[in-house]
Amino acid sequence: MKQVSRIGIGALMSLTILLTGCVPESSVHDSGSVSADNPSSSVSEPGPDQSQKPDESQKPDQSQKPDESQTPDQSQKPDQSQEPDQSVAANKPKTAGYDFSGSVPESEAVDNTYFSDAAFVGDSRTDGFMIYSGIGQGDNLTSNGLSIFQLSDTTKKTLKIKDKKYSLVEALSMKKYGKVYLSLGVNELGYYNDEGFYKAYLDAIDTIRATQPQAVIYIQGLIPLNENVIAATGGRSYLKNDHLRIYNDLMKKAAEEKQVAFLDLNPYFAGPDGQLPADASKDGVHLKADYCKKWLEYLKVHTVSYDTLYPQGVQA
Repeated sequence: MKQVSRIGIGALMSLTILLTGCVPESSVHDSGSVSADNPSSSVSEPGPDQSQKPDESQKPDQSQKPDESQTPDQSQKPDQSQEPDQSVAANKPKTAGYDFSGSVPESEAVDNTYFSDAAFVGDSRTDGFMIYSGIGQGDNLTSNGLSIFQLSDTTKKTLKIKDKKYSLVEALSMKKYGKVYLSLGVNELGYYNDEGFYKAYLDAIDTIRATQPQAVIYIQGLIPLNENVIAATGGRSYLKNDHLRIYNDLMKKAAEEKQVAFLDLNPYFAGPDGQLPADASKDGVHLKADYCKKWLEYLKVHTVSYDTLYPQGVQA
């Protein structure tokens, strides 16, 4: 009888499915999901079972490292061929075509008209050059005893032009010059202030450049002295060639730092003993006419254009 009832119940369920097309609730799997045989079933899925852990097969395998072929190789350096060569850039001159670390090289001779737009700034040595060299060109902006320490001082009115006194800055500002020749340093030998001398030259170059921005600035190295003649004529004891050569090195260094032209006159006038020849000067300092002319001949074959110094058109 129990067996018959079981069969009857089974048949009744089958008949219900056939007539209604509905599955009794008891036929849903315990997991709450619909059988894969009936994916389009209208039975809704229950919320996620928090008691069950997520399917680990769907997580990325953390034990495996990422594909190294897809990540940049940190051990390899960037292609250096694509980067600028810093060592080459560091060794390039500040302005292409001219080396400011040396003296102006010998050039084709110019005539005296080259100096028609030049200003000659200096002390009594330069004054003698302007008088006795036969240059006949350029402006004489000199003063006996003028010092590089005074050049930028606008209160020192040491230059006399047409019976009126001016500071050097005022005199330089009166007209436009194409060249400025600077020669100062002998009077300063008695100061024994090498660092101050160097800084004063830097300031002087800045002052001249600010006043004459389109001019070629020539720093003229100091012509040697004759110490024997100086001693014989009662000259100053501080006038020594050893110290003068130190000043020349500082002037050359200042010219390089400020990128202006340097003229190394000293070797051109020095004898075998490193001194000015005894017959070149009556007092061992100021040059006789023949040596002033020799000075001019040097300047005429040691010139450089503004465009050569500053191809970009602007001084550094």
